[in-house]
Amino acid sequence: MEIWINPACSKCRSAISLLDAEGADYTVRRYLEDVPSEDEIRAVLGRLGLEPWDITRTQETEAKELGLKDWPRDASARDRWIAALAGHPRLIQRPIITADDGTALVGRTEEAVTEAISRGKS
Repeated sequence: MEIWINPACSKCRSAISLLDAEGADYTVRRYLEDVPSEDEIRAVLGRLGLEPWDITRTQETEAKELGLKDWPRDASARDRWIAALAGHPRLIQRPIITADDGTALVGRTEEAVTEAISRGKS
């Protein structure tokens, strides 16, 4: 299992604490330093079953500067959104946990983190 985190994020720190408390085996990826490629973002989106705009932090300064709220949210704009996430990783929702069963979750709640852990034990 891998967890994409920003150490300054309280939700990320909470997720790590829960993973540790449960004795989960995981790898930390500080995605602001080890920026995911467009292909990695596509793969995680596939595992999440989401579109890039679903995991975009639209209130960030970069999102406002890019005018993301006005971008189309359809297949024709998908690559543009993915390129924005790769180019501005701060826009990626966090934490993202890739579970051992091939799925992924956005671990913003205790329930989501617990679900990722249980998927790793199946």
